[in-house]
Amino acid sequence: MPSPALSRRILLLGMTNLFYMPIKKSMASETKNHFAQVEQIFQDAVKTHKTPGAVAAIGHKGRVVWKGVFGQRALVPHPEGMTWDTLFDMASLTKVLITAPAIMQLYERGLVQLDTPVCHYLPEFSGQGKQDITVRQLLTHYSGLPPDLDLSTPWIGRNTAIHMAFSCTPIHPAGEQFVYSDINFILLGLIVEKLSGLTLQDYATQNILKPLGLKRTFFTPIPALYSTIAPTQYDEKGTLLRGIVHDPTTRRMGGVAGHAGLFSCADDMTHYAIALLNKRAGRSSPFPLKAETLVMMSSPQQPVGKTDQRGLGWDIATHYSTPRGDYFPVGSFGHTGFTGTSLWLVPQTDSFVLILTNRVHPYGKGNVVALRHNVASAAALALEQL
Repeated sequence: MPSPALSRRILLLGMTNLFYMPIKKSMASETKNHFAQVEQIFQDAVKTHKTPGAVAAIGHKGRVVWKGVFGQRALVPHPEGMTWDTLFDMASLTKVLITAPAIMQLYERGLVQLDTPVCHYLPEFSGQGKQDITVRQLLTHYSGLPPDLDLSTPWIGRNTAIHMAFSCTPIHPAGEQFVYSDINFILLGLIVEKLSGLTLQDYATQNILKPLGLKRTFFTPIPALYSTIAPTQYDEKGTLLRGIVHDPTTRRMGGVAGHAGLFSCADDMTHYAIALLNKRAGRSSPFPLKAETLVMMSSPQQPVGKTDQRGLGWDIATHYSTPRGDYFPVGSFGHTGFTGTSLWLVPQTDSFVLILTNRVHPYGKGNVVALRHNVASAAALALEQL
């Protein structure tokens, strides 16, 4: 039997093709509000209970050209309206916002080589066919490792998770097949900690968040902030998760992991996206990586001959690429989070689409796969009119 986390992932992928609403170019007819169709898509998603609410933004040429706030931040135990400053559980966006750039900072310092086996940095990660898995294969999800740690038993604790990650058995030979795996980024987070001598949380704060000037992006938010955080769903004990990470593996690890655990808001994420695009294009920017590193991270890095295109952390062209929509070009890149978050960046037009939802609230039944696709399609058409 697959683990509960794997079952969730399979269910989500199975629904990918069921909910697309075709976006036709005629929809982008001249109106006073170029983004009226984008707004309608969000309103429909809330009305049909795909998500209780959403905060979203579209950026173009270094500025935010559209913002939207829709629906409710919480439905239970009592309704709360969504607000622009709502904090969200970013889920797997943690991988590309924190862990991948942290690894690439170490790469720039000469402390990590992408094609060096992981066991060189983490000697405990060896045996069972893992000796040839490289850092690049972790970043591109071509390691051959399974999608998740086994959650079928009630284990708890960071050390237990680390032991499970070190001792897991590959399901494919390294480099053979794209399998999206949280274990890959758990291991990358451990490499950051090993080589920096800092916890991942402290490393991220000092080397990514502070240089970018992000004030409301963090792991393990303090209880005083819980009321501003969009709740997700009930845990296995019937407690509504609010300010406590939704991802069950990260939760069992204490709230911080390389694959999930980050909380953030729209202001910080739009700042992050603009800084990344500016630095990638060689413009002035506080983003703490070199332009050529960002180009490499967002260019295909998968093994030769493989058609699932992944950058170093970033998704480019796989079955997860629905936030590209119908019109943004291949070569744009982004990522999604299980809770309902996504960020898609388009260097060709210097644009981005940010969507923040808590679609799992309150019972895990929401679905924003179609929302992401349709918003991106409508956004691309609207940007053509600017």
